[in-house]
Amino acid sequence: MTSVLRFGVPSKGRMEEPTLDFLASCGLAIIRPNPRQYQARMAGQPGVTVLFQRTHDLIRQVAEGRIDLAAVGYDYVLEHDPEGRDVVIVHPDLGYGRAEVVVAVPEAWVDVTTIDDLADVALELREAGRTLRVATSYPNLARRFLDEHGIMHFALHVADGALEAAPSLGYADIIIDLTETGTSLRENRLKCLEDGRLLKTQACLIGNRRALATDPQKREATRRILELIEARLRAQEFVSLTANMRGRCEEEIAQHVISHPATAGLTGPTIARVYAKAGEEPDGLRWYSVTVVVRQELALEAVEHFRRMGGSGITVSPARYVFEDRCEAFARLLDELGVRHP
Repeated sequence: MTSVLRFGVPSKGRMEEPTLDFLASCGLAIIRPNPRQYQARMAGQPGVTVLFQRTHDLIRQVAEGRIDLAAVGYDYVLEHDPEGRDVVIVHPDLGYGRAEVVVAVPEAWVDVTTIDDLADVALELREAGRTLRVATSYPNLARRFLDEHGIMHFALHVADGALEAAPSLGYADIIIDLTETGTSLRENRLKCLEDGRLLKTQACLIGNRRALATDPQKREATRRILELIEARLRAQEFVSLTANMRGRCEEEIAQHVISHPATAGLTGPTIARVYAKAGEEPDGLRWYSVTVVVRQELALEAVEHFRRMGGSGITVSPARYVFEDRCEAFARLLDELGVRHP
């Protein structure tokens, strides 16, 4: 089948497995019969070719138009394409890969807690004939951040991975790098500066601006992917409750259900007649099945309200997808591209 859209996925590092798991949870599982292959397909999306590449290569290839869409860390986008002329953010937060890029110094530097303190250290080192050495995986972000805070005399040591050990090994004084929990920093006796957080990052979906603006087929393929991603992310906030209840008619049941905010649901309950095994109740009441979609934090309150109404057999299920009347992420993309809404 002719490829309509090329979708990039990280081939190594901390983002590969979470990206594959996330896409699978959205119904967009990546089908790669041979794990050594760098090309695959996406379940349910004919015409989408999946390409596995290193994250920094994904940014470059999206910018060059060789890949149309890619799931990457936002930190890499700012590092490798800060101006965003050729790369457009298609979805800013996919809900995983959360971390921070921080400035970390040795714990032994007890008097250094802020960037201003670090600037003083850099000045003292310069007066002593030495330069502040900074180990980082983000040379562009690090250089801009230090320049903006008046630290002009420093030397960058660019490397990938295990930078927490750089100060103890003696080839750097401080590090500017990614941390998820801070545990590795503490284990290597480093501390974050109070105002030394460069940015918060997470997985995002990016695309080639020109390809998406000019090719309707690529936009349609993107819309289909975004529909599932957005509905899946929204569904994580909701659960579906179903209860059996007795009443004289659907309207009576509905009034009881929507009278409480916890059970009112998104737009109201779905009520269906239940034909009980025992037949008609002698008091003329009938059994009904009531289903409502509510926010997760209201689940227990909703269950208790159903109980007070005489509900039984109450089940709670996670919502897999929650679709609205349109895909908001795709609408925002069209606005960003300057393309008229269909």
